[in-house]
Amino acid sequence: MTVRHLKLSSAPLAMIAVWAAPAAAQDAAVADELARMRAQMAAMADRIDTLEAQLASAKMETQAAPPAAAGGDAKQASTAEWKGAPELTGSDGWSFKPRGRIQLDAGSVSAPDGFSDSGLGFGSELRRAFIGVEGEIPGGFGYRAEVDVAASAVEITDLYITYSPSDAVTLTAGNHKPFWGLEEMTSDLFVSFTERAALNTAFGYERRLGLSASYSAGPFVAQGGVFTDNVADLNDDGNNFWSLDGRLVFAPKIGDGQMHVGGSVHWRDLNDGADSVRYRVRPFIHTPDVRFADTGAISARRETGYGLEAAYIQGPFHATGEAHWQRVDRPGAIADPTFFGGYAEAGMFLTRGDTRGYRGGAFDRVKPANPVGEGGFGAVQVNLRYDFLDLIDAGVVGGKQDIYGVALVWTPTDFTRLMLNYGHVVYDRAALATASGDRSYAVDAVGVRAQVDF
Repeated sequence: MTVRHLKLSSAPLAMIAVWAAPAAAQDAAVADELARMRAQMAAMADRIDTLEAQLASAKMETQAAPPAAAGGDAKQASTAEWKGAPELTGSDGWSFKPRGRIQLDAGSVSAPDGFSDSGLGFGSELRRAFIGVEGEIPGGFGYRAEVDVAASAVEITDLYITYSPSDAVTLTAGNHKPFWGLEEMTSDLFVSFTERAALNTAFGYERRLGLSASYSAGPFVAQGGVFTDNVADLNDDGNNFWSLDGRLVFAPKIGDGQMHVGGSVHWRDLNDGADSVRYRVRPFIHTPDVRFADTGAISARRETGYGLEAAYIQGPFHATGEAHWQRVDRPGAIADPTFFGGYAEAGMFLTRGDTRGYRGGAFDRVKPANPVGEGGFGAVQVNLRYDFLDLIDAGVVGGKQDIYGVALVWTPTDFTRLMLNYGHVVYDRAALATASGDRSYAVDAVGVRAQVDF
């Protein structure tokens, strides 16, 4: 019994042993396969991490370098800024900006007692309406093209190209200003009265076609050039003159103040007496087509002009003045007259934080510390001026003119302006006489301007 029982009990054990051996072997194989799969997945994860790192690096390189354009050239990125108008600038050195200005004037000039002229009284005009473009060209070149469309015909103003071989030197070819004095070299957008001082108009300051050079280093500015007539007047009478014009400026900073002193020389040949000159000016504002100070036509061979200029800006205060002597060399034994013009001016901002702009030997844009549209009132400035012109010498009687002027200027934003000015103008031996023959009298002039530029 016992033996049989033992034999019967060993049979199941043998069967379990037979089935257990293959199962154990199968489990080991599965474990090995799972281990291999885990190793492969780990390797794949490492490969994915490597590929992601390479892709991120490639994106960074693509963003840093401009993409290739058609033909194999690199396409340069461009930026846009707002400076009264959009200015587009490319990383290759190109830039382009539209520019322009609108000045609407109105005013009135009283008539002397016993004087009747339809040009006096109230008048209004579109004083200036400039439109143009400017920009830079790779290689240190630049350009400006601008016209005035205020009158019936289009008038060319600035039309030139520049080349700057260095930051200090600029060469200019085309129609531009021949480096007159401080106020004439200041844009009409930034002057302190609606019209510049009488000497600037009387002595024929204008843009002319020429080639010039300008050097600027620290407080020193030197400018000079060779010029002919204004581009609009070329070949009008087949008598094109030529001139040499130069200007020196020393403009150091003195503490918080800006000093300016300078001088200019101008020599113009008029083809040996085949031409004439005429010096005249309107009474303080531009709307009346009347000139009480007027030399009439003077036969001339050449002109020689000398100018001195000075200015100082300290916070809200500014003071400036100029003097100019104009000598006319006449043909034959006729005496040579020398005429004189000059002015002195002082101004003060009534609004906190505002000052008169200055850059490169000329007054620059006023930028209100608290402009309208940003919670402020803009900049308010009061200016006083004494302006003198003497057109009497060597037998020429064009009159003497004294102007006592005051101006109120409101600059709401960087690119807008409203101006109101009054002038009491006193004449001695004026070119125009009253009905009784009187040539010494006074007139009063009031002018206003609304201005926007971009």
